[in-house]
Amino acid sequence: MTHSPNFHPQSLSIDEFDYPLPDERIAQHPLAERDASRLLVYHKGAISQSRFSKISEFIPSDTLLLFNDTRVFQARLIFHKETGARIEIFCLEPAPPTADYQIAFSNRGECYWKCLIGNNKKWKSGVLTLPVSVNEKDVILRAEKVSQTGETSVIRFSWEPEELSFAVILDQSGVVPLPPYIHHQASPEDKERYQTIYARLRGSVAAPTAGLHFTKRVFQSLASQNISTAFVTLHVGAGTFKPVSALTLGGHEMHAEQISITSTLLEQLVKLYGEKGAGRVFPVGTTSMRTIESFYWLGVRKIKGKMDEAHPFVHQWDPYDPELDTAIPVGEAMSALLEHLKETGNNQLIASTQLIIAPGYRYRIASGLITNFHQPRSTLLLLVSALIGEDWKKVYDYALGHDFRFLSYGDSCLLMP
Repeated sequence: MTHSPNFHPQSLSIDEFDYPLPDERIAQHPLAERDASRLLVYHKGAISQSRFSKISEFIPSDTLLLFNDTRVFQARLIFHKETGARIEIFCLEPAPPTADYQIAFSNRGECYWKCLIGNNKKWKSGVLTLPVSVNEKDVILRAEKVSQTGETSVIRFSWEPEELSFAVILDQSGVVPLPPYIHHQASPEDKERYQTIYARLRGSVAAPTAGLHFTKRVFQSLASQNISTAFVTLHVGAGTFKPVSALTLGGHEMHAEQISITSTLLEQLVKLYGEKGAGRVFPVGTTSMRTIESFYWLGVRKIKGKMDEAHPFVHQWDPYDPELDTAIPVGEAMSALLEHLKETGNNQLIASTQLIIAPGYRYRIASGLITNFHQPRSTLLLLVSALIGEDWKKVYDYALGHDFRFLSYGDSCLLMP
C-alpha cells in the first residue's frame, strides 16, 4: 500500500494490522542459549533464515547498531491485607517530587511512584505492610495511597531502616514483571533471562526484547565485521503491551516514555550524517528505533524554536505536523541538540517521547531493524510496516509457516528494506 505525501496515519484502520497468532506460537520460556534463537532475514523483499549467532554475516560492514541499555526492575510488589486480600502494586514510573528514575531508585526512607493496583477495590485506605529481608536484616516496607487518577495511583512507599535505597528494597521484595502473555510465575531464570546482558540503567517494566538474543560471542563477531555499536536509553513502560483498541489510529493515545542520549553519540551521528548524509544505522529493537527517531524530531523542534527547554518532549503526531515535517538533514538536527547540551552544560540529554511510527512515516535515521515478532494490532507492528510496507504480511506469514517462536522470548528478524 502506498500513501500520498499528504497522508496522515490517523485515518489508518487497525484491522489492517491483524493476523491470527495461535497461543502455542507464543514462546513461554527462553531457549537454553540466547543466541541459539532462529533469525529471519528480510533483504529487499527476499526472505531467508539462519541462527542469531550468525547475524553478523548478514549486516553490512560499517553499520552502526544502536542498543537500548535500559534495565528491567522488579516492578511488581505483592502485599496482603490483614483480611488476607492480595494487593499487587505495579510500579510504573517515579512521581513528584522527582521524575528522574535514577534519583528515585536511590531515594532512602521514602519515595513516590505512579502505580497500577491489582485488586484495587479491596484497598480503599490504610497502610499496607510487607516484611522484607535485606542482608539478613528485617525490613518493613509500607505502601500508602496518596491519590488516584483513572487507572493509576500515586503511592508513597516508606521503609525502615531508612539508610537502604529503594533499589535495594525492590531487588529483595519485587517480582520480575513478565508480559501478560507469558503464563508462568516469574522464576530465578526469568530474573536473569528477561534482561539483556548489557542492561545498565534501571527504569523499564518490560525488556527491550530484541536485545535478549545478544551474547559476548555475537558482539565479538560484530566487531570482527567492522560493525560498530552504541547505546541509547528508553525506559519501557507498561503501555508497550497496550493494543490499539480504537477503530482507527487517530483514536489511540500513545504512551509517553523517558529517553536519553549522550553528547558522544550525538557527535558520532553528526559525523556519520555529514555532508553526504550516508549513515547506516540499524536500531536493535523498536524501543531503540523510537528513541533515535525521536531525537531527530527533538532536533527539528529545537531548530524551529518549538522545544520546551526545561522538559523536552516529542509529541505523538510531530512527524505528521506540516509545521515540523521538513527536510532538515540529520546532521543539522543532531548539531542543534549538541548546541542545546553546550548551552545547559550537560553531556546527556533526557527527554520524553510519545512518538508513534506508522505507515506514512519516513525514517530519518534508521535504515534497518533487528526485532522480534510482535502482537497483532500493536503499535510495534505498525512501526515494522512503516519500514517494510505491506511486506510485513509476507514476513509474518513466513514466520508462522516455518514454526518461528513469537513475542518476548521468541525468535528474531533482521529487516533490511
